[in-house]
Amino acid sequence: MFRLFFVFVFFFGNLLAQDPSDVRRILTFQDDLNKEFASEEKSPLLPKDLKQFKTLDFFKIDTSYCIRAKFVRTPYETPFIMKTTTGREPLYVKYGEAHFIMNEKNVVLNIYQNQGLKAQPEYEDYLFLPFTDLTNGEQSYAGGRFIDLKIPEGDLILIDFNTAYNPYCAYNDRYSCPIPPQENHLDFKIVAGVKKYKKYPDNE
Repeated sequence: MFRLFFVFVFFFGNLLAQDPSDVRRILTFQDDLNKEFASEEKSPLLPKDLKQFKTLDFFKIDTSYCIRAKFVRTPYETPFIMKTTTGREPLYVKYGEAHFIMNEKNVVLNIYQNQGLKAQPEYEDYLFLPFTDLTNGEQSYAGGRFIDLKIPEGDLILIDFNTAYNPYCAYNDRYSCPIPPQENHLDFKIVAGVKKYKKYPDNE
């Protein structure tokens, strides 16, 4: 009983020590993602996996991974075909860069805009940040993870690695997923966001 009480105090005490608004936003992200995966209409899971689905596996919330990065707009970029896990050839453009310091290193990540999606009203301000890091293949999906962003109003942009999620092809081979460009590889671990998907024992 005492051990359970200690775990409860440690977990929630750790959350309370962090920025409450960031924690609420991250919890909302996790809840929305779980609802999507539990939905028969929206879930990327195979039918046999969906029947047993309860929740995705997330790293512990850590608001030190909520980065207010300097946003540098990249003008006059030529659209290019981003590689995917299939023969699909989506057009993207490098929209800008996120500059920040992490693990005592100066980091620059490219942020992209999907040229096919931007014509749709609901995606007109949508930006895309694919990345890889040293957790890939062990703690997180081998092919890297994604973060959804919006066009910032100023020269700062929130990069919250707690909202990093796996591409759909991590759960179902029938999906075609962008492959993060080499320029967006981080040579350290990002222990935040969605973890590697673990299949249920009878689905191995």
